[in-house]
Amino acid sequence: MTRLRAAIIGGGNIADKNHIPALKQLPEQVELVAVCSRDLTKARALADKHGVEQAFDNTDELYRQCAPDVVVICTPNNLHYPQTMEALEHNCHVFCEKPPAISGQNARDMASLAAQKGLTLAYNFQLRQTSEWSLLTRCQTDGLLGDIYHIKAHFLRRRGIPGWGYFTNKAMQGGGALMDLGVHVLDLALCALGYPTPDQVLGNTYDFIGKSGGKGLMGSWDPQTFEVEDAATAYLTFPNKASIMLSASFALNTQTDKDRNLEIFGSKGGVKLFPFALHTEVAGELADIQFPYLEEVDIQLKNTAAFLDACQGKPSNICTAEQGAILQEIVERIYQSAAS
Repeated sequence: MTRLRAAIIGGGNIADKNHIPALKQLPEQVELVAVCSRDLTKARALADKHGVEQAFDNTDELYRQCAPDVVVICTPNNLHYPQTMEALEHNCHVFCEKPPAISGQNARDMASLAAQKGLTLAYNFQLRQTSEWSLLTRCQTDGLLGDIYHIKAHFLRRRGIPGWGYFTNKAMQGGGALMDLGVHVLDLALCALGYPTPDQVLGNTYDFIGKSGGKGLMGSWDPQTFEVEDAATAYLTFPNKASIMLSASFALNTQTDKDRNLEIFGSKGGVKLFPFALHTEVAGELADIQFPYLEEVDIQLKNTAAFLDACQGKPSNICTAEQGAILQEIVERIYQSAAS
């Protein structure tokens, strides 16, 4: 098997802690040949730290000198679209950080170009690789849930507005808690339903805490420059009457510091995902079944491997370009509903 040549675009924490270590653990499938960042000193330091040969501060030189097969995009949200389109034009497979883009149309254009070029474009929604999610899919396949008709999905922080980076900059990020956190659990909820397009979307967003300031559990932030939502809620309905109730927050006056979960309701059984519990009937009696021995896995490593499998035409559960476009279009509809 020919190894794929990979390049990283973006020199921040997500590249350093997530993507580069995962790529380095898959030497039979991929060789990481370059790091590119706007700051050449930063790119060189990151490359040296991980034993990567080349470093660049512009993508023109990256493509000219390295001709990678794969590009991994780890930059702010507003750069996902132009950098993905550029990589696809250079005939590279693309593994892009979430969310797919700033707008639904951008994500749709990205998917269209990838299809036209016959290239893999995928997004880094790692929760698909948890043991809990794998067990859920087996429960579905085995018919233990019946028809899923409602899902409650939430990713909440009590006071977790990031005090670093660009998370509160609307121009660069496109949004706040929904774009950063909510998309993770929305992806899973849509997967459980077969990734349909909703016929109705009702959304609300809030910025009371973000704009008033207060105690932060993830560093301090400037309420005067807070431009995004600190919380978002949405209710989605689908043509088959299935529904999703979605909540996401950077800051919410709730008891726990962080709460991320899905509750999935089917005609034969239901599931709470983290920790996994199956709510059903056994021998004519109500039963709650626990699974205390699920394996802990490196979800970034598994998601990177799933992406590389997709590049080589193998079966994969990676978030596809088409799914990413559907998700981004839904996110845009939530924001539109909240603004109306």
